Amino acid sequence: MLIYLLGYMGCGKSTLGRKLSKALDLQYIDLDLLIEEKENCSISNIFTFMGEEYFRKCELAILEEVSLKENAIVSLGGGTPCYKTNMEIIKKSGKSIYLKLPTKALFQRLTNSKKPRPLIAKIGKENLLAFIENQLSERQKFYVQADKIFDMHEYSAKQIIDEIRKLL
Repeated sequence: MLIYLLGYMGCGKSTLGRKLSKALDLQYIDLDLLIEEKENCSISNIFTFMGEEYFRKCELAILEEVSLKENAIVSLGGGTPCYKTNMEIIKKSGKSIYLKLPTKALFQRLTNSKKPRPLIAKIGKENLLAFIENQLSERQKFYVQADKIFDMHEYSAKQIIDEIRKLL
């Protein structure tokens, strides 16, 4: 079975995905890292030199490829469920888990993050909270289609792993 972790950037998909992979002894796949590997280019450079539309086409192709796997934990990019038929592919091929965080917590995580984030690279800190609120409200309708929703302020990683074990 595939378990897809989805949610806004900075919500903890990659961190939880690695922990979940170890706890359940399943392969871990970070969709963004797989895109970088296949394209031999960083996500930032893909966005800068080829544009978001090119990135989304790559993302769709790689998601389709990943969806054919048997067992893995898959961390998705924050926008992955929101484009084309991606959410349909996710729902048909596995279980989806939405890792939910309030906008202020996301803002704190993203402003303190060392990881480059192409979608917010040129947005000043003074505009970031409004950007997150706007984008999250647009994406929410996709995120809430997940099979299970975990409020990351109410659950520890261990509790989420235990709950996911029950889903299996």
